[in-house]
Amino acid sequence: MRLTAEGICKKFKRLTGAEDAKKNRSVQEEFFAVDHVALRADPGEILGVLGPNGAGKTTLLRILGMLMRADEGSVRIEADDGTELTDPVECKRRIGYLSENTKLYQRLSAREMLHTIAEIYGISAEEEKERIDGIIRVLQMSSFVDNRIERLSTGQTQRANIARCLIHDPGIFIFDEPTLGLDILSSDSIVEFMKQERDRGRTVIYSTHYMEEAQYLCDRIHMMYRGRIIADGTPEELMTETGTRNLREAFRVMIGREDEGENE
Repeated sequence: MRLTAEGICKKFKRLTGAEDAKKNRSVQEEFFAVDHVALRADPGEILGVLGPNGAGKTTLLRILGMLMRADEGSVRIEADDGTELTDPVECKRRIGYLSENTKLYQRLSAREMLHTIAEIYGISAEEEKERIDGIIRVLQMSSFVDNRIERLSTGQTQRANIARCLIHDPGIFIFDEPTLGLDILSSDSIVEFMKQERDRGRTVIYSTHYMEEAQYLCDRIHMMYRGRIIADGTPEELMTETGTRNLREAFRVMIGREDEGENE
């Protein structure tokens, strides 16, 4: 499946630090959390959205996942045959969205959680068992799948969270900081999972500020800063453009260019 976004804008309000003496309250100003962003994510690729904290990555991904409404712009999803999906509910069914702060019901085991979600999606009992068994195998969950979620480690909880996104077999995955705070082994298992889904022809959109991980994992990258996409291309193209040896250095160069342009 293909996801396309055009002209995405989202504004929020923040305090300026000044005060309105007449109204006896702090002054607020509007700012663009996402500023006229366009992108396309194709089947069989991992599209990375990179940037520092506060760049607008999470807001953008929530809009792409249809969890938040944009002030301007549009998000379109095309099936593998090129047909555009127009039903919002059907679009959401095709997306598996993972946020690093998604809360799971602590008293259920991971298996019970998957069973509950399968029922919500109307998956038949026979298909449910097949899917759950497959998910347990792919994410290597057999050692803890019947433990309560409240007793799982951080890495195990994150794998259970990914399993939640898999049960309805989406064509598009949107992962917001999926390896944040995880140990090396847990991070590696999630990275390998994303690669497997790409190789299955799934569309994967992935945000992070771990530049080394993204350089290894992503097919294409959009670099985001202050709500805008400041560069896009393959990791190799971005490093060549900036004359650098890695994405961390490339991003510093690009941020420097942006800041210099604003100060002129």
